[in-house]
Amino acid sequence: MAVRRQPKGNSESVDNYLKAILALGGPDELRVASTALVDRLGVAPASVTNMLQKLAASTSPLVEYERHHGVRLSPAGKRRALEVLRHHRLIETFLYEVLDYPIEEVHEEAERLEHFISERFEERIDVRLGHPKFDPHGHCIPAMDGKMPKQDSAPLTDVQEEGTFVVDSISDWDAPLLKGLREKGIIPGVQLRARHRGTKDYCAVSVGNSSKILRLSHEAASAIRIRTVH
Repeated sequence: MAVRRQPKGNSESVDNYLKAILALGGPDELRVASTALVDRLGVAPASVTNMLQKLAASTSPLVEYERHHGVRLSPAGKRRALEVLRHHRLIETFLYEVLDYPIEEVHEEAERLEHFISERFEERIDVRLGHPKFDPHGHCIPAMDGKMPKQDSAPLTDVQEEGTFVVDSISDWDAPLLKGLREKGIIPGVQLRARHRGTKDYCAVSVGNSSKILRLSHEAASAIRIRTVH
């Protein structure tokens, strides 16, 4: 019988901290300020400090932490964060492709389930889905060995000239925004044509072959990452 891999510390909370540090540190694994974790996790500054001190002081430290100098994952912490992230994105993909969840609902559901699946369940999902490389939002799914290629994309808000691009990924943090983009036909893999820069408050785009121009708020445009058409 498969045994679930046990997270260290008090499970879900630890996993959420490790995932947040992984995301905020980015591919360059920069140190993350405590204030950024406060904003990301919605917890009190004192709670963040206490948790980081605990994770750094454990027998097998999950983070490298210096007060006033930020935090980054230790090798053990990075392995655990990538493992949980793999769980999360495989579950999202299963919910979306097999159970027909709308894209804006899969993130919250996966947040509840990611900590508790067994190795066997993870393997069965992976096989059932045909070993997917990306989740429904267009984000890379880490491999079993923890490898995750860097995605070569940029925020739509960085586009300064007209041109045609492909939606590479969309942020999964704002469900109502995701729903609104889906209803406009903006999902990973579709082509977007940047029409003109508009103002600092919006971006003007059209989707696919449509001539209809959509005005996306700066918030919506910043949630979309695009890549050039090859």
